[in-house]
Amino acid sequence: MNARPILASRPVGLLATTALVATWLLFSVAHARAFSASGDWTYLLFVASETLVAALFMLRSEPAAVSHSPLDWLLAITSTGAPFFFAPSGEGLLPAARVLIVLGVLLQIGGLLSLNRSFGLVAAKRQIKTSGLYRWIRHPLYASYLLSYTGYVLSNTSTGNVATCLVASLLLLARLQREERFLSRDSEYALYMRRVKYRVLPMVF
Repeated sequence: MNARPILASRPVGLLATTALVATWLLFSVAHARAFSASGDWTYLLFVASETLVAALFMLRSEPAAVSHSPLDWLLAITSTGAPFFFAPSGEGLLPAARVLIVLGVLLQIGGLLSLNRSFGLVAAKRQIKTSGLYRWIRHPLYASYLLSYTGYVLSNTSTGNVATCLVASLLLLARLQREERFLSRDSEYALYMRRVKYRVLPMVF
């Protein structure tokens, strides 16, 4: 059976949306409870940012072309779901690192607003965004996630959170590489890549 129509089908899209919403709900409830117990408002900040992600995913535009590579779909699903394994620990090596969470969430919101309805999970050809944060780096959302992961694990330090941070970051970087390989087939995006040289961190990567 050809995987191409299956991956592009409405049932698969509905299943992905349902899984995202369900996972987001469990994550949000856990962090809302952590806020109630600790008064740490950065937990609520996570809830607000993940709500924005879920809403934009459900309102996303239809792509002109989408990757049908099983690996791209696997990376999209696992890298999106991996951060939901972060769990409040109440203790951290560097509690002040919560400021990185705030900066990461602000960067995330800026990236999402720059994308608007061009947001998606699997590599797809949508309207190419070159304004806002995308003038400076090609993947501000990925940069925001890595920043938030770092802040979270430093302020909620546990073996599980360290492992989650490592796995989530590696999955995210692999997804970034695969996404750019797919998008670079488009001449407009290839031109954008030449113009904006850095992926997530100016002057570094």
